[in-house]
Amino acid sequence: MKKKLEIKAHFFNKLSEFVSSLNKEITTEDGQWTIKGFIDVFKNIYTISSDTKIVSKILEIHIFPKILKFAEDYKFKIVLADHQNYYPDISFIYEKDETIKFAVDFKTTYRLANKAEYCNGFTLGSHGEYFTNRTSKKNIQFPYGEYKGHFCLGIIYSRHAERDIDETRIYTLNELRSMASVIREFQFFVAEKWRIASDKSGSGNTANIGSINKISDIIHGKGMFSELGEEWFDDYWMNYGKITVAEKDGKTKRLRNLKDFVEYRKGDASLIVPKTKRSSVKGEL
Repeated sequence: MKKKLEIKAHFFNKLSEFVSSLNKEITTEDGQWTIKGFIDVFKNIYTISSDTKIVSKILEIHIFPKILKFAEDYKFKIVLADHQNYYPDISFIYEKDETIKFAVDFKTTYRLANKAEYCNGFTLGSHGEYFTNRTSKKNIQFPYGEYKGHFCLGIIYSRHAERDIDETRIYTLNELRSMASVIREFQFFVAEKWRIASDKSGSGNTANIGSINKISDIIHGKGMFSELGEEWFDDYWMNYGKITVAEKDGKTKRLRNLKDFVEYRKGDASLIVPKTKRSSVKGEL
């Protein structure tokens, strides 16, 4: 166990050092994204949509060559997810010992316009089959239990107001630098996913783990489980909504909040990071 923690901490430190250098690689001097739009063979430039899925994919493409360089420098092979819905986005495998694997997921989200200290949040992977059965190969590149650690490489950004972006206009190469980027003011982070988890599902009816959404707590890894530990995170999400308990009025309820779960397991509920650490602010649609 001690050796595993040392290996995981070393990878975290190196990945954090790498991520701290990314800002200058993808932003202009005034903090805007260096990606301005897309170009056709006639040298016409079109503005990128501010749709979060499009922005996220282009961000991934933009930093991927730098990810490859990081892997090369530290003697890791990279394996990408075979399918779009597979976990994780990238598997890092140490060349000298292929039993050392790390799962890294890209996570991008935007600051809320009305509360800049909060972001829209994101999901942290499924708590379904591959999470509960650590040898399962369903929807995962390698069985969950083969990874020494599970990390998020995250990007938090601000969106330009829609009035500042004209998606109908066609620009020329001479106008490239004057174009407003759809996003700006990047903040990069690396975190083990259990450290930034909330106790709520991340996306409606699907079996996804939700994140906290206070930015300072994300950056410093102060999620609801951060003082309880990873074993509590695993136990809670493996059993999310599966345990039924009786209430004083004779009714029953399924355990879907961390306080009830910790008390049911006879744990120390005082270690749960308070709700103020994971605001109930709702993301924008």
